[in-house]
Amino acid sequence: MTIPAQPNVKLINAPDYREAYANSVQMRVNVWDFFMVFGTLQQQTETQVEIRNFQGIYLSPQQAKALLRVLEQNVVQYENAFGEIKLDPRMAAGPIH
Repeated sequence: MTIPAQPNVKLINAPDYREAYANSVQMRVNVWDFFMVFGTLQQQTETQVEIRNFQGIYLSPQQAKALLRVLEQNVVQYENAFGEIKLDPRMAAGPIH
């Protein structure tokens, strides 16, 4: 069994393309798709957090799995280069945004 050759890929940014910083990602899943909501989280007080959502992206289950693999590969490479990424232990019991 041979693997077909990869096509040449040309990346083109749409006229409305934009980049933004997000430190909050929320995920909703149903049988048809994954919905990711990106935002910025700001700690207002010790017990109050404000999240301002700015973009929602729908992914097919197949694209979500492909994204998982790409993220995993890149996190491993990052940690090999710069050290372990530590998560806030307070978030271990609740949602990670």
